[in-house]
Amino acid sequence: MKLLRLAPENTKFGFMRFRRFSYPFSAVLSIVSVVLFLTVGMNFGIDFSGGTLIELRANSGTADLAKIRQQAEAMNVGAVEVQGFGNASDVIVRFGVQPGGEAAQQTAVDRVKTAVGTDYTVRRSEVVGPRVSGELVQSGTLGVVLSIVAVLCYLSFRFEWQFAVGAIIATMHDLLLTVGFFSITHLEFNTTSIAAILTIVGYSLNETVVVLDRIREMMRKYRKVSTSELIDMSVNAVLPRTIMTATTVFLALLSLVLFGGEVIRSFSLAMIWGIFVATYSSIFICSPMLIYLGLGHETTALAVPPKPAAKPAKATI
Repeated sequence: MKLLRLAPENTKFGFMRFRRFSYPFSAVLSIVSVVLFLTVGMNFGIDFSGGTLIELRANSGTADLAKIRQQAEAMNVGAVEVQGFGNASDVIVRFGVQPGGEAAQQTAVDRVKTAVGTDYTVRRSEVVGPRVSGELVQSGTLGVVLSIVAVLCYLSFRFEWQFAVGAIIATMHDLLLTVGFFSITHLEFNTTSIAAILTIVGYSLNETVVVLDRIREMMRKYRKVSTSELIDMSVNAVLPRTIMTATTVFLALLSLVLFGGEVIRSFSLAMIWGIFVATYSSIFICSPMLIYLGLGHETTALAVPPKPAAKPAKATI
């Protein structure tokens, strides 16, 4: 049976010739991302901005999440998060801080309780204040930083220092562009978004390590070939695998965007963005960095074994 191929075999595309354009392009995008973060900011969810949490339990049967979300949104209390947990009858409803202080917040809670009616029992109701949300921001940021440091320490031992530096730059590039994506799209940034960022970091590093591993393998086989040609050969060698992996993950995430609902929408969209950014950075950011760091110093060519000396011709009488 013939296998499906999304990229032709034995491609000889010159990726490294675009490095003079990819670096300025990425630099502009990174600066724009920082400016958007400082000016526009992030659309922090209830986890980070504070709000109210109400835990409900259906008196009979399974909780209807779609109906509860529709009823809560009709109360005009702002962005509402409705998600199940534990048993099928348990539901958590969360909404943001209401203008007007504690009185307005309590009024919003009463309106939501009235909206769900007698079909549900309110098990608890609590307010997430700015102090708690600030701690969540610090914990989420610390988790991202520590995970990146741990992975980069592994890369520094796994590869030569040039490879580690290239991977660090590519990872920082992906993080900046993901933050810019959340700022410009104004998607809700919550704890699920932190999970998306960590997943993007893992995916990006996986793509980077695959390319770097092939480059190092090629270095053992070739001599006196320029570093740019060596990297082009390596990227072309892993190109079918890269395209197949990205396409497979994209189709899975697209189904989550279309059918997964609002709860994981920001996660799915961020991951789709992360696929393209991670693939781009592994080829056009990390790989060209090896050239600028002087890896190889033009020291590879195919080690061709010397040809055997020609046998002397027999004398004829």
